[in-house]
Amino acid sequence: MEKNIPSIFNDVIGPVMRGPSSSHCAASSRIGRIIHMATKGTVKKAEFDFDINGSLAATYDGQGSDIGLVSGLLGIDLVDPDMVQALDIAKKRGVDISFNILDYGAVHPNNYRMRITSEDGESHTWEAISTGGGMMVFERLDEFSIDIRGDYYELIIIVPIDNSKELEAYLKEHFPACEVFYKDEKEKRVLFNIKDNKPFDEKEVLALEGHEKIEKVMSLSPVLLTLSSTKIEVPFETSEELLKFAEDSDREMWEMATLYESRRGNVSEEEVFEQMAELVDIFENSVKEGLAGTEYEDRILHQQSHLIREGMERRALIPNDLINQVIQNITAVMEVKSSMGVIIAAPTAGSCGVLPGTITALSEVYSFSQEDMVKAMLAAGLVGVFFAKLSTFAAEVAGCQVECGAGSGMTAAAVAQLFGGSVEECINAASIALQGITGLVCDTVANRVEVPCLSKNIMAGANAIFSANMALAGFDPVIPLDETIEAIYDIGLKLPSELRCTCGGLGKTKTAIQLRERLERIKK
Repeated sequence: MEKNIPSIFNDVIGPVMRGPSSSHCAASSRIGRIIHMATKGTVKKAEFDFDINGSLAATYDGQGSDIGLVSGLLGIDLVDPDMVQALDIAKKRGVDISFNILDYGAVHPNNYRMRITSEDGESHTWEAISTGGGMMVFERLDEFSIDIRGDYYELIIIVPIDNSKELEAYLKEHFPACEVFYKDEKEKRVLFNIKDNKPFDEKEVLALEGHEKIEKVMSLSPVLLTLSSTKIEVPFETSEELLKFAEDSDREMWEMATLYESRRGNVSEEEVFEQMAELVDIFENSVKEGLAGTEYEDRILHQQSHLIREGMERRALIPNDLINQVIQNITAVMEVKSSMGVIIAAPTAGSCGVLPGTITALSEVYSFSQEDMVKAMLAAGLVGVFFAKLSTFAAEVAGCQVECGAGSGMTAAAVAQLFGGSVEECINAASIALQGITGLVCDTVANRVEVPCLSKNIMAGANAIFSANMALAGFDPVIPLDETIEAIYDIGLKLPSELRCTCGGLGKTKTAIQLRERLERIKK
């Protein structure tokens, strides 16, 4: 398969979603959606296995993997309010759903093993992993190795081995211009996977489905915004390459981002800017919705964002308009998330408050325009691309340093962009911010993405502002951004599993255990 080149709109700023966790809720929804398409919406029974040594065993029912998987299986969209009731909807439709905690030696902490039975009795076993920020990869279908990420139109064709040579020739004749033609041969059967970045001809697909020598055909559409291609050529893939490119260019950081994403997605730079502008509208709406007030029974923290404004009005707070606004806006976004409202994973749902909360606060205090905010978000997105390339956004793999930490680095670049920073200053701001959060663990309380996530989001926002000022003043980051990201990933892999989103640390305190028991009673 071709190498994976991160996209700002696939890997970093997005998806637009509901739910507490992008690694768990958004990725699982996409996993379910792929299976929904593969079965043409005819799932009758679904058995989900989570490895006891991974993250999902401890968190699947509190961080949204269960509702994500089932909503996807049912064809319910990631922003549809009905996704919250997916388990009840499945029951009403007569779909048998079960979850099992087993020891089956899964290598990745976010491993999903699924046995899916359709209405006609046909059954298949799928295996997928969530890789962070809502991204996922299907790795197995029955006995076959696959690599399906949701960034292509895809055909999966399974044939008896005796007919494989004849059918391989048939497929290559009928799909000569496809992007990827993949084959996996086992003892008795052969799987072909055809990928393209445009829809397949319906007549060709129907002909395959009616072919007497073909055992199974599955047709899949993309679940990601930006499609992939084997012909992608981006101008730079790391911050080191960006800085070299910038030596001969007068582009600002945000313009480097539009250039990169236009090449990555085969669209114009204007389209990239417009797409980010649409996301900025959603960011702003999340802040407004949070400040208007949110209610949701199954959460730890209830409405608190209004307390900052009230405290400022009665002069009870340290007088710092910017920092107080940052606290308020980040809290507002986090409250929308915990009430199952619509947010954007940027880069993850667990860290969704850092970037929009900080940038909207700066806009309000210093009267930046929406265009300025779009440019800032683009700068953040490009730093996120480098992070995705060299590390991960999955706290289950490397702790909160790759969620709130990554968000802080991205936001530092965004702040530097807002205040006229050069490409080098934006990159330095990100490196300084990231160096301040190495080793940050993920120790969620009561199997919810609220505590200590709120305080870590706020800390990350403040860290971004301080780091941007340091870079703009000319402070030396010493360690380049790429090396800092690589170090963070290395540190994360060395963290014990109980500090990587398995409810250890603060999550195993007496109060946390009592909170979890109370919330589980409410849920039942």
